[in-house]
Amino acid sequence: MKQIIAPSILSADFANLQRDTEMINTSEADWFHVDVMDGVFVPNISFGFPVLKAVKKYAKKPLDVHLMIVNPEKYIQEFAKEGADIITVHYEACTHLHRVVQIIKDAGCKASVALNPHTSVSLLKDILVDLDMVLIMSVNPGFGGQQFIPQSLNKIVELRKLANETNPNLLIEVDGGVSISNIESLIKAGANAFVAGNAIFGASSPTEMIASMKNIDINSTQI
Repeated sequence: MKQIIAPSILSADFANLQRDTEMINTSEADWFHVDVMDGVFVPNISFGFPVLKAVKKYAKKPLDVHLMIVNPEKYIQEFAKEGADIITVHYEACTHLHRVVQIIKDAGCKASVALNPHTSVSLLKDILVDLDMVLIMSVNPGFGGQQFIPQSLNKIVELRKLANETNPNLLIEVDGGVSISNIESLIKAGANAFVAGNAIFGASSPTEMIASMKNIDINSTQI
């Protein structure tokens, strides 16, 4: 299948949120990526339920909600109620990760777990079979516009090998510094879903950038 492109609305123009939402609707993008930050788990605060509700009102594509918050289990039901289709929680924020994953599934959403740059993919070995997606953070979470961390490529390769043994249909999403210049190498490493913020909303034509990312045709052989 072609790669999944998920523009991050954190980089959208919030004075024209409906306009940017409609742009994503009419583009070749697959998902809306919604970053929720609490100022505790990460050193930034973004938005919560009101903005999610506003996006959901106009969005015609799935909402990929990334919870960069402590105690995410307290809010999963509410995020599902407000329109989340995929919910990502951080490995580092969940003491009882298996329980949290089950809460996400019970709420009717696809379950995803994110790993910070310092966190080994091997730590997901015993829960990988229960997941729909793993999100590899290729920058330190909290702020947009950071430079891609090259070691992330090795993590993607390792995760894809692990997934092939236990969960071959696992989606591997990458978030942080994704651009038209590195997406091909990320696909070759084994990733198939991509979050992009500045690369899309900072482009002269966001829809053309989305199309370019979506339609890169590479040799399917992995690294």
